[in-house]
Amino acid sequence: MPKMKTDRGAAKRVKITGTRRLRRRKQNRSHLLEKKSSVRTRRLARETDFASGDERRVKRMLGI
Repeated sequence: MPKMKTDRGAAKRVKITGTRRLRRRKQNRSHLLEKKSSVRTRRLARETDFASGDERRVKRMLGI
């Protein structure tokens, strides 16, 4: 049986915390920021957790 390969795209986008939680960036923060309010861009700058269903899928992609 060959080794399971880590999904490199997922690995670049996900950070694993010391307590093994998965963190991700929010969408809508890369461009066209002039029309978005300052409150909105600050909120989008924070990292967040995955939804429970997505977390299972991402853990499998990362081989955790």
